[in-house]
Amino acid sequence: MAIISGSSDTTSTATSGTASSTAKSKLDDDLNQFLTLLTTQLKNQDPLDPMDSTEFTSQLVQFASVEQQIYQNSNLEKLVSLQETNQVSSLVGFIGKQIEVTGQEFPLENSAAEFTYTMPTGAKSASIIIRDSNGLSVYEQSADLDPGQHTFKWDGSTSNGGSAADGSYTAVVTGLDHQSNILKISQTVFGRVTGIGLDNGVSTLFMGDTEVPQTNVLSIKEAPSASN
Repeated sequence: MAIISGSSDTTSTATSGTASSTAKSKLDDDLNQFLTLLTTQLKNQDPLDPMDSTEFTSQLVQFASVEQQIYQNSNLEKLVSLQETNQVSSLVGFIGKQIEVTGQEFPLENSAAEFTYTMPTGAKSASIIIRDSNGLSVYEQSADLDPGQHTFKWDGSTSNGGSAADGSYTAVVTGLDHQSNILKISQTVFGRVTGIGLDNGVSTLFMGDTEVPQTNVLSIKEAPSASN
């Protein structure tokens, strides 16, 4: 996966053999074996009854045809790679901006974090649980039961009176209606973009250690200053 970080101008790309280079290597091996076999047959043929050249000429044509297809695939791979590079470059402007994305995972940065949840009508009880990267609960409180979207700002305070360290956290908002049915509560999170990249051809954005697909982005704006 190619990654561009907001703290560095370097781009790191995982390198590995492409499908066309692997196919070209195998073709070279097969062709060398074929030529070795053909040379041996020609050396040991009966001068009075020479080999029919039609068959091995046809095989050589097939090798040439496969080689041409491999070269075409190689050019297509280069075009795809160039397109992915352009795709990453087009996202550079996101770095340093604050984005809102669908999801539950968010970054705590400078002891500040923000997320939203949309409470449906008919909620009887609901709670907010914030978990750390190990899945352990660090903060809990009741959620607002009024229908509609609610914004929750967290300063990193923990339920035991301490302060959580900056990093990646997950907000889980759960609730029940008056029939004790589980409510479907949608959530969004906010974070400052610190890097961009590609994951299996999908554009991704990094908010600290939190990675989200570009397709999950709902809004983008200037990130608040550290003093805010």
